[in-house]
Amino acid sequence: MARRSYSSYDESDVKIRPGKGSRPRTKKRPSHKDAKFGTVITKDRGRWGVILDGQEAPVTAMRARELGRTTIVVGDRVGLVGDTSGKKDTLARIVKLEERTSVLRRTADDTDPYERIVVANAEQLLIVTAVADPPPRAGFVARALIAAFVGNITPILCLTKSDLADPTLFAEEFADLDVQVIFAGVEDDLDAVHDVVTGHTTALIGHSGVGKSTLVNRLVPDADRVTGEVSAIGKGRHTSTQSVALPLPDGGWIIDTPGIRSFGLAHVDADTVVQVFPDLAAAADKCPRGCTHMGPPADPECALDTLEGASARRVTAVRSLLEALRSNVDWEM
Repeated sequence: MARRSYSSYDESDVKIRPGKGSRPRTKKRPSHKDAKFGTVITKDRGRWGVILDGQEAPVTAMRARELGRTTIVVGDRVGLVGDTSGKKDTLARIVKLEERTSVLRRTADDTDPYERIVVANAEQLLIVTAVADPPPRAGFVARALIAAFVGNITPILCLTKSDLADPTLFAEEFADLDVQVIFAGVEDDLDAVHDVVTGHTTALIGHSGVGKSTLVNRLVPDADRVTGEVSAIGKGRHTSTQSVALPLPDGGWIIDTPGIRSFGLAHVDADTVVQVFPDLAAAADKCPRGCTHMGPPADPECALDTLEGASARRVTAVRSLLEALRSNVDWEM
């Protein structure tokens, strides 16, 4: 057989064998049994601040590659490996995410299928709204209540700027939902607020300009959250741009969130809201298929209309929530 000339060879003739030192890839991942657990208190551009159990200094961490695009938000319980000393210029890795006990979700609007997690593992949701300047928006409050009920969070309505208008009329709109209402005007003491938040993890949510950051600065004097003024058209200016968890002086955590001008609930339907209330859920089982629980004329055979007493009043209140769920006008302003 005649020898081939070197010019007749190309790259297809070259066969490269792996060296003896190479090992095949494995799907077995390390168990990270030595991971230290803590709570996420800040999130900013791919870096998370974590307070480890039994450690005061926050640790800066990144998300490990094995977690992929797993969403990690303020309030999450995570496991860290690497340098967890919390010293300057150190970076740990988040390798574990514990199961969440509660989740506050929203979407950009009612047609957006992508759910955004606002905070995780909050026990309470303090819905902060001003009774004037800017005027209160019942639609936004109703949607925040729905998100709290569905997310297994106890909602509390906090009315600010009560020195500018009477807050009782607005508070009465939600009386039949058994939602606690507290006042936090500039001239009011914060004893009621302290009693509610001390010893608990509480998230604050509300429109821009309603006084969330001002309230946080009164609860946590060292917080130094930036505050702003309401614009001439009655809308607040964004001052808080990132969610942050702050320790309360007497125990517990307060989570300040950025001001929200829209609260989409594309992931929630009428049945989900009704199931939150045991007395209404039992009656709703007798409703015909496809019932939206709005009552006549839309749903003339809705079983919720058979309830009496406090349950009947609750039906009226829940239907106002469902109406806010169907409409996206008032809460968007």
